[in-house]
Amino acid sequence: MQHEQVLRRPLVTEKATKTIEAQNAYAFEVDPNADKPAIKAAVEAIYNVRVLRVTTQNRKGEMRRNRYGHFRQGVMKRAIVTVHPEESIELF
Repeated sequence: MQHEQVLRRPLVTEKATKTIEAQNAYAFEVDPNADKPAIKAAVEAIYNVRVLRVTTQNRKGEMRRNRYGHFRQGVMKRAIVTVHPEESIELF
């Protein structure tokens, strides 16, 4: 899997922004088949930073209901990537 296929998009939420400021950790939505070494290699190659740690979360989608029945929405895999304290990633 190529580096561009591993990382789908950076997650910029209020909680993710606080984590960037406090711990120098960035959140990304990643491919569900990507493992931690692949995520680390992709972030290091694309953003040219040193990655200290990668943690992942498999987020289950919420059950939603409409007039036709129930369906599951928004299944995704997130990665929290901790970067070396001397470096940062420009997301904006």
